[in-house]
This record gives sequence, C-alpha cells and structure tokens, in this order.
Amino acid sequence: MINLISDTVTKPTSKMLDYMFHAEVGDDVFQEDPSVNALQKKIASLFEMEAALYFPSGTMANQVAIKLHTQQGEQMICDKWAHVYNFEGGGAAFNSGVSCRLLDGQRGMFTAEQVAEAINDKTNIHLPITSLVAIENTTNKGGGACWDYKEILKIKEICIKNDLSFHLDGARLFNALVAKNESPEQYGKIFDTISICLSKGLGAPVGSVLLGSQKYIAKALRIRKLFGGAMRQAGYMAAAGIYALDHHVKRLALDHQKARAIGKGLQKCRFVKKVASIETNIIIFYLHKGILEAEFIEKLKEKGVLLSTMGEGKLRMVTHLEITEKQVEQIVKILKDL
Repeated sequence: MINLISDTVTKPTSKMLDYMFHAEVGDDVFQEDPSVNALQKKIASLFEMEAALYFPSGTMANQVAIKLHTQQGEQMICDKWAHVYNFEGGGAAFNSGVSCRLLDGQRGMFTAEQVAEAINDKTNIHLPITSLVAIENTTNKGGGACWDYKEILKIKEICIKNDLSFHLDGARLFNALVAKNESPEQYGKIFDTISICLSKGLGAPVGSVLLGSQKYIAKALRIRKLFGGAMRQAGYMAAAGIYALDHHVKRLALDHQKARAIGKGLQKCRFVKKVASIETNIIIFYLHKGILEAEFIEKLKEKGVLLSTMGEGKLRMVTHLEITEKQVEQIVKILKDL
C-alpha cells in the first residue's frame, strides 16, 4: 500500500534505528538522560532560544504551552482551523479552562488587524481576558500553507502592545522553513514558546519539543509531570530526533516536489473539482458534487493508495520520506485511470 494518510506513518530508517540503538540513556525524570538533554540543547541552540523540553506528543507540548500562558476563564485567540482547537480533544478547555476566540482566516492564517479587533477590553467584567495568541505553521487543515513572516511580525507587535503571549504550533515548521528559505532563528526571536514535532516530516517514530525561556521551560517541566508526560529512558526516542535534525531537514524539499507532482495529476482528473494551492507536503482537494468521499477513498484503497478526509469536503494526501518517485508516478497513473 502507498500510504498518504499522513507524514506520521513513517518508520525509522535503518540508519536512524542504528543511531537509536546506540544511544546513551539515563533517567529523564531526574533530567539525567544524556540523549534527551542533547536533543533539548541542540534544538534550543538551533532556534537561539534559552531552553527546550522533550514531549511524547505534539498535542501535549501545545497543551502545556497553553497552560503556561493562561489562567482559567481567560481566552486564546486562534484560527477557526487551528489544530489546538480542532484536533486536540478540547484540551484547551479541559486542561486550562480557557475559551477560544476563533478568527476567520484564509487557509488557517489570519491578519494582525483581525487579532487587534478580537482582543477583549480587560476592564469589561462580562468578557474573558485575552491572554494568548496561537498560530500554526504550516497549517494542517489549510493544506500545508506557510505564513507570511511579515504578518507574523505585525502580530507580535500587537501582542507586545497588549501584553499577550505568542505561541507557535510548529508541528511542521521545518517544512515552512525549507519551503520559504527561512531560518529557525527568525522564529526563535519572535515567539514566547514554539512546539516542534519530530515524528512528522522529520521522520522520527515519536516525540515533540517545546522551546521557550528558562522560566517557561522550568514551569513546563512541572506541568508535563502533571499531565503524565514524564518518561524514563526516553533517550532512545530522543536520539531519533537528533538524527532527524541532522539528516532529514533539507530533504523535506523532495516531499514538497512530490506533493506538487501529485497535485498536477489531480488537476487533470475529471472527478476533481478543485486542488488547493500546494506549498509543502500536504495536498487538499475536493471532488465534484455527487461523488461520495467514502466511496472514492475505498476505490483508491482497492488500487493500493491510502488517503484521508478532513471533513467539509476536504480530502487529504500527505507526502513523506517513504514515498518514492516511482510511487508518485504510480499514484498519478492510478488517478488518471480511475
């Protein structure tokens, strides 16, 4: 089967497995796992941020960040398509007791002007206090779209002016960095916290990292324990993250090229109504009215291709390091003959 359901389906390469097998480990609950400590130091240095903390999942990293920046009864500003709102099980409400002010952005991205308009008056006791702005780069539901860095800078100015924290759900941030030729340091100097997923395009089997100041990460360590995220010999998994940062970043450009090739194939299919703009490794497309999504997905499965639905008529394919050029050609042919 050619699995395009997500870039999370990848298995460690043989070289990554070998690197993991030879990792030096300790007890990370006591902060004595050399490989975990090395990963945290490496990625913090990469973004020129003070500290980092390893997590078992990106959802936990995001939820801890929200907890860091808010108090119960306050409000977080995010896009209506944001992962922290749509795909984290209502965690912002359950874990932090905050409400979400959803902005009507474009492909998961909004403007500084929209943020300014959404901030509540702190003196109005009828309204929740706005305390956090969260953005996602690349946008998952937006089809791997990349934010305009200049707009991010404008939002930062709004945050500073209104004493708001600024969090980046950077689950696929390295895809954006490669696609737009930007640097980690550019983002490190803007955000209060950044979550990075190692188990998507970077190809590690598990794990995410939260970056921030020493003060934030010290507090995050306690919240991670509270959420049940403390691990023991986690260095075997952290080693995969180190290997991924060293070997799997630049190659993300190949995933982007393959996604565009599949997108071009979809555009030629008579049953496809629209293919969203493709910037990175996510392909979003829509079928013509009358074609059942479930039936279409099953047809492709019969042909050996797996994909997923995101609701609202969105079908999704995601390229990753296990998708070869030959498989891309095979996918395009299957679509053409369907």
